[in-house]
Amino acid sequence: MAAVDSVTAGDWQHREAGENFPVALRVLPARYRERLHAVYAYARTVDELGDSYPGDRVAALLEMRAGVAALWAGQGTTDPVLSALDRVRRDCDLDEQPFQDLIEANLVDQRVATYPTVDDLVGYCRLSADPVGRIVLQVFGQSTPQRAALSDRVCTALQIVEHLQDVAEDRRAGRVYLPQESLSGYGVPESDLDASRASMALRRLILAEADRAETMLREGSALVGQLHGWARLAVAGFTAGGLATVAALRRTEGDVMAHDASPRKRDILRYAAALTIRGRA
Repeated sequence: MAAVDSVTAGDWQHREAGENFPVALRVLPARYRERLHAVYAYARTVDELGDSYPGDRVAALLEMRAGVAALWAGQGTTDPVLSALDRVRRDCDLDEQPFQDLIEANLVDQRVATYPTVDDLVGYCRLSADPVGRIVLQVFGQSTPQRAALSDRVCTALQIVEHLQDVAEDRRAGRVYLPQESLSGYGVPESDLDASRASMALRRLILAEADRAETMLREGSALVGQLHGWARLAVAGFTAGGLATVAALRRTEGDVMAHDASPRKRDILRYAAALTIRGRA
């Protein structure tokens, strides 16, 4: 696949270091780290095809869709990212649908720029975020319908806090992930998203959405108590990353236009330790 042929596992591990990749995952045994690196590389590749590929993004995403289908049909691949994923697919007996859902989310991004309601945004997160949690549960061999439902709460919340961090960046890309009903309800015109500092109305909206995300994270955190072994630590790490990001958003007092809302690693570790011990937030 020409769009991603030059990407190596080392490239992706380097990119992870520059993102909010949960620090708790770095203590996992090599077999789990390698599997999660492969999943991460796939997800980031799909996102880059949808966000920054210089050619026909829809065509590139459809090519990726066909490549994924070929893997599950047992046809193999020469693409390095899909080849690494194929090993994980076989080792963990992964379902195809979550991987296809991530592609569909990026196809949605090519035609949808705004979301009328919170429910509409949550529906998008079912494609863009929830599949990742379901894949992680399968990687650890601990997936059940109840656990998947709790994971969806965590992953949707993680997607929402990422959108809150990236309001300005998303706006420059022509997308607004703050629901239109929320913008209207708080009296925030879309032009406020172009400013170098957040208006007071936008700050109130950001903090309210952060509160909503925190509630979802704490509801979904019951998943941690249902897991055992390394899966418990990994999911605690993901959830802790979300809680630490909520704390970072609050430190900005909602002004994500002028201030960085990246979580502090010490906060992620603190939340992860508490979650692992207690089994929920």
